[in-house]
Amino acid sequence: MRESIETGLATYGLRLLGDVVARVEDESEPSHLYLAGNAGGEMWDVFAASPESSDGNAHPLDRWTRRVLESLGREWNARVLFPFGGAPWHPFQQWARLAGCGSASPLGILMHPRFGVWCGYRGAFTFDATGRRETVEPQVPFACGDCAAKPCLGACPVGAVTKSGLDAPRCRAHVLSDAGKECRTGGCLARRACPVAAQWRQSSAQQAFHMAAFASGSISL
Repeated sequence: MRESIETGLATYGLRLLGDVVARVEDESEPSHLYLAGNAGGEMWDVFAASPESSDGNAHPLDRWTRRVLESLGREWNARVLFPFGGAPWHPFQQWARLAGCGSASPLGILMHPRFGVWCGYRGAFTFDATGRRETVEPQVPFACGDCAAKPCLGACPVGAVTKSGLDAPRCRAHVLSDAGKECRTGGCLARRACPVAAQWRQSSAQQAFHMAAFASGSISL
């Protein structure tokens, strides 16, 4: 199953970012969840050529994601869960940590052991896991803990990124202001300052798209 999922996702520039056995809110038994997401710019190239990206309607990436993953889910007879679209809000960051995909960085984004802060979770395929034990969170290397310089903390023009986390309202207010044009059009300066996994950094167009969604309040940074 794992190989089929990896192959199917790769067709759309997506990746299998881990799998866990965990309990979903409305199910009495644990499920086997395969986490689908993106790293770098592979997904962006496929999405940018899709009908959703240019039809002028709201939430183009979410609509593209739903179309693609639900199509794959039907092929595999799997239920598909998303981190968008309203309640119930599924704990994707918790599932990602259980899958060994890192810990929260000062940006509020998980620091992935391979992809750093340049990956995201688009959905999860769920399969029956009756009789299996729920996954215990593994210990994984955390790049932020070994980063003495922490350039992300000094790169934010309004000090919204701190050791204790992201001040999202302050960040959003800056991004929407005239002074926030560079963050708005080229991506978060603090995120871009992170030296980890720089080879997976997203293009300016992709970062600008996500910053626009963040500024509108439809996603977190």
